[in-house]
Amino acid sequence: MIMAAAKQFVNFINKTPSPFHAVDEIKKRLMTAGFTELRETDHWNIQPLSKYFVTRNESTIIAFAVGGRYEPGNGFTIVGAHTDSPCLKVKPVSGKIKSGYCMVGVECYGGGIWNTWFDRDLTVGGRVLVQNNGKIEHRLVHVQRPILRIPHLAIHLQREMNDSFGPNKENHVCPVLATCLQTELQGYPCPREALPGAPQFEKHVPSLVSLLCNELGIEKEQMLDFELCLADTQPAAIGGIFEEFIFAPRLDNLFNAYTAAEGLIESCLDQSLQADTNVRLICLFDNEEVGSQSAQGAASTLQELVLRRISAEAKNPTAFEESIPKSYMLSADQAHAIHPNYSEKHESNHQPGFHKGIVIKFNANQRYASTAITATILREIAKRVNVPLQDFVVRNDSPCGSTIGPIMSAKLGIPTLDIGAPQLSMHSIREMGCTSSVSQAINLYKGFFQLYPEVFSSLKF
Repeated sequence: MIMAAAKQFVNFINKTPSPFHAVDEIKKRLMTAGFTELRETDHWNIQPLSKYFVTRNESTIIAFAVGGRYEPGNGFTIVGAHTDSPCLKVKPVSGKIKSGYCMVGVECYGGGIWNTWFDRDLTVGGRVLVQNNGKIEHRLVHVQRPILRIPHLAIHLQREMNDSFGPNKENHVCPVLATCLQTELQGYPCPREALPGAPQFEKHVPSLVSLLCNELGIEKEQMLDFELCLADTQPAAIGGIFEEFIFAPRLDNLFNAYTAAEGLIESCLDQSLQADTNVRLICLFDNEEVGSQSAQGAASTLQELVLRRISAEAKNPTAFEESIPKSYMLSADQAHAIHPNYSEKHESNHQPGFHKGIVIKFNANQRYASTAITATILREIAKRVNVPLQDFVVRNDSPCGSTIGPIMSAKLGIPTLDIGAPQLSMHSIREMGCTSSVSQAINLYKGFFQLYPEVFSSLKF
């Protein structure tokens, strides 16, 4: 079971080079499991024992299953995660010529370890807005071959390369697409400065535009705009001599986006939903890596609006407010496993390891939203479903990252716990996790959805 779950997750990663692909794949899994798509612009008629999902920007998705005994004012059982990862994104005007090369201008998105993007075989994936018979369509594209590369400078020309490598993100992190010579021999013009009012296809390297159009089966004049992420073409893989590791891009945080969705789906396969008094939700947001300050980010009103619409009750105008103290949220984002070569970076009593369970993350300065109460609730659930847990806190002399947990809990007032699976190489182009974490996370989230109302009812304060 451990290996089967890990392999299914690896297949998911290989299909999802962008948040748009991640949401699309999760939508497919939800629809196969009987979930119905809602639109924000429509009137909703939410019914007990029904399952729904709604998207925003095609990069954020909220899915929920309504308990058979749910009434407005009851609680919400929530797992929150995010669909984005640090990457390079193609600039709005990307065509460049440098020293006889056709280059693609890119923008650094999030806090990536950018030197890991050098000397990798890169491609592009994302969405293209297409005009088709008077309609504007959202189309996904994922070029399945290496077309770009950011080459390192030879050590002969920079002897201190192994001592200190800090590339200038504007000048040095710019991928090569082709030589100008070969571009012209193949019958393509080299990129040139786009004139004011120029159509979108003139703002990029013509050969790249042609490739995208061929992938989508459209003419260049139909291309209205696009959002493209660079991605490594080397597929995610199961690795290690005992096949215990996952070597993959975007573990942070497609791991929790995927396992949260699987946990929700699996929680509805038995009869437990019939007796549930709560609504089970997953909220998978875009733009966490850049602060969540967007219409589709965790700092937006999206989650609150969805919860209010589910709670709407003409006879009880305070149903939403009543639901908040009965609710509970897991903020699921990856955690730092102990690094064998940098073990001094971890606090001595908090050193999460592979295969040892999902990590609860604490921070007294509220970089994580965990409290003794929220931790106790999950520990009780984890004990019942036989999933081990670990604790993590950063050293006092170390910086600490953050998650959507503090953002959402402060905005809504819902008790929240920050958790994640242990991993290494966080924010590298290729990260490292362990195979057992996949099934552990799915089982924990499944158990959380099924058991939280019962555990909450046992609280005597």
